[in-house]
Amino acid sequence: MRAVAPALLVLATACQATTQADVAQSPAAVTAAPEQQHAPGMVMDTARRDTAMMHQMDPDTRFMHHMTMHHAQALVMTGMVPTRNPSRGLGLLAERIEVSQTAEIARMRQWLEARGKPLPPEGEHAMQMMMPGMLTEAELARLAAATGSEFERLFLELMTKHHQGALVMVAELLGSQGAAQDSELFALISDIDADQRAEIDRMRSMLNAMGSRPPG
Repeated sequence: MRAVAPALLVLATACQATTQADVAQSPAAVTAAPEQQHAPGMVMDTARRDTAMMHQMDPDTRFMHHMTMHHAQALVMTGMVPTRNPSRGLGLLAERIEVSQTAEIARMRQWLEARGKPLPPEGEHAMQMMMPGMLTEAELARLAAATGSEFERLFLELMTKHHQGALVMVAELLGSQGAAQDSELFALISDIDADQRAEIDRMRSMLNAMGSRPPG
């Protein structure tokens, strides 16, 4: 933990100045479930209530909610890989991401439960919450429609962007006054930071091998 702390704190200082203008995104309006019929004003009211609830949370709890939903979208992406007849390299990468992020989701939910905190939403609700690096519906649709080498290239580009957003979220938490003092939480975000950086490096190498320019 002591070894990773200076690197994370440097990241927080470097990223915080650009986070708000360049990367952070506001939560999108929540789409009502198909069986529910709401007027547009009611949907906006729901979105405002959800946003207000997030702002009322302490930074640690809000981070756990946001990162859980962020990881959930990564699992949607990795879930597409097996049906695309991927290369061995992409298949192993997707498996690594799926295993590590599934485990981290479980750790985040356990952390919240142990402290009597509310759990984050799941399913479509979670997909509508926008955080740094989160893919839009259009980007997910492009990925779902792609096949072969085009799918592999697009997956690597979009997952790199997604991982970079997670690093920004870690930096934001470390830059929040009084946040990340819990030793269990600090160990978790250190693992998230290390995992995402290692996978970004691997994805950039794979994109270079394909002759594509890595994002970021």
